[in-house]
Amino acid sequence: MRKKIHPSSSSFDTPKPSVASCVDHHHLHPHPPLQAAAPTTLTVWRKSLLFNCNGFTVFDSKGNLIYRVDNYSKSGSQGEIVLMDAAGKPCLTIRRKTKLILGEHWGIYEGETATNPRFSVRKHKSLFQSKALARLSPRSEALAGCGCKVSVAGGEGYEVEGSYKQRRCAVFDEKRRAMAEIQLKEAVSGAAFGLDVFRLVVQPSFDSAVAMAIVILLEEMIGSKT
Repeated sequence: MRKKIHPSSSSFDTPKPSVASCVDHHHLHPHPPLQAAAPTTLTVWRKSLLFNCNGFTVFDSKGNLIYRVDNYSKSGSQGEIVLMDAAGKPCLTIRRKTKLILGEHWGIYEGETATNPRFSVRKHKSLFQSKALARLSPRSEALAGCGCKVSVAGGEGYEVEGSYKQRRCAVFDEKRRAMAEIQLKEAVSGAAFGLDVFRLVVQPSFDSAVAMAIVILLEEMIGSKT
């Protein structure tokens, strides 16, 4: 029996209320409070749709292809990984930088650009057990003394904490609000998906492409082997 990878749209659709219930609700509450936008739930499959490739395939709640990653090299950690949309257009490029004493260093770039990374990412390393996995520092352009543009830290940063190997981790902003979460996908009809298929829940104020780039980085930094 083939497992259904993408989530069922019926589980996410809200039943439409009847006309009578709408009238009664309006009569009791002439000015109902505005509801906050719901988070986006994506299903991530740790597999490329192309033959003989490593990568990821990402679906939305209706089963539509949203993102894809196709890596032809199988030699382990990659120096450059491109996150594409369903049509194959580059959304973000993740590039590995020189290894530092304090840990691995990566950059997240817009499209296929190679300058001025949107985020600089450092893998967290500690001699003590810690939930911290990585730190994202935003980069912005500024003018140096010579008048040249240089990339400097600025804006809001994010911390990634939890256990990627167990598919239980989250991305927190500076106010400790969870912007994105990686979660195990629930079993369907008694069939479990394991670690290769999981959920990525993204808040409306956070870029889902950046959230998926973090998933790619965690796979490169930590891997899925237990």
